[in-house]
Amino acid sequence: MKRPNSLAGLALTALMTLASTGAELAADPIRIGYSIARTGIFAAAAPSQENPYLLWQDQVNASGGLELPGGEKRPVEFVSYDDQSNPANTVRIYERLITQDKVDLLAAPWGTPMHLALAPVLQRYKFPMVGNTAASVQLRKVAPGYIWFTTSAIPDSMGTEMAAMLKANGMTSVAVLANELPYAQEFRSFLLPALKEAGIEVLVDQSYPPDAKDMTSMLVEVKGKAPDAVLALTYPADAFLFTGQARELGIAAPFVLSLIGPTIDAYRKAFGPGANGIVSSAHWSGQADAWPRGKAFFDAYVAKFGEEPDALDSAVTWMSMEILQQAVAKAGLDREKLREAISTGTFETINGEVTFEGVQNTRTPTGFVQIQDGKIELVWPPAIATAEFAPKQGW
Repeated sequence: MKRPNSLAGLALTALMTLASTGAELAADPIRIGYSIARTGIFAAAAPSQENPYLLWQDQVNASGGLELPGGEKRPVEFVSYDDQSNPANTVRIYERLITQDKVDLLAAPWGTPMHLALAPVLQRYKFPMVGNTAASVQLRKVAPGYIWFTTSAIPDSMGTEMAAMLKANGMTSVAVLANELPYAQEFRSFLLPALKEAGIEVLVDQSYPPDAKDMTSMLVEVKGKAPDAVLALTYPADAFLFTGQARELGIAAPFVLSLIGPTIDAYRKAFGPGANGIVSSAHWSGQADAWPRGKAFFDAYVAKFGEEPDALDSAVTWMSMEILQQAVAKAGLDREKLREAISTGTFETINGEVTFEGVQNTRTPTGFVQIQDGKIELVWPPAIATAEFAPKQGW
């Protein structure tokens, strides 16, 4: 009887050891911290960024974890907080993530103001982070070394490219309606001189507050002037307002831009065929055969969330995690080695290859997309286009 008891004891010990090892692995994840605007003025845009984080976490953990040098893999766990759309909260949260939560890695918050406020914190703590949903010429003034930006939607190049696209498609007059928030106003400041240089007449130039509830008076003026192009420099919330009221008033322009918002799946669902022909800011499309990684991301996102990824924010967010993942596989979690790997590496992403010069992505062209038959198609620049621009045919 002693021998069976002994074997049973050994078996029990082995099971306990395996259970302990599994628990130890589960309790020792790679912890990644971030803040997000779950409430406040930018909350409508936050899911387009947070959903890619969650999808990336699912895929990494399903594959055994985040790979480190030598092939070791560890599961990923996020630590996140609501910054309430407040840059000061972003600063406090990331200081907490670094000093109290002691996370291993950082992911980015939503929005340019948050990134700009956060950059000095990353520099002070020498903690590298790949940014994503930030775009401003001010980014180039950020001290290089611990933050990088994946987007190419920088307002100075966007102004030039928008003017070039309008001219190439025969537009000779425009109306500009700009949200007073910084990104829209910065784009406007580069757009207006670019339009002048291209010989395109500005018939209307008005700005409106971020919390605007009615754009009727502006749109009545636009309708009376009958420009070839209506350029609404929107954020997500006012994109819905602009489109709804432009449709009600029957704005008849062959070129209609809504800067940020139309690439969100909910926008196309809200307006149906009326959204067709709307141009928006993005440099990625799930329709692009040149970027095979993009189709896999697109399909996985739809399967998990029941909607299409935002061609702007979701794309640049996923790119940031692809870059971080590849850098960690090469450099591990040592912050200085990671900084070096990101600064000097070339990364495969859903938007093609990415390399950084200082803080900026130097490979990805500045682009614009258009909704065609309910799909997001790249229409500018021609080198990466998935379809040709099509004049808007009513609402």
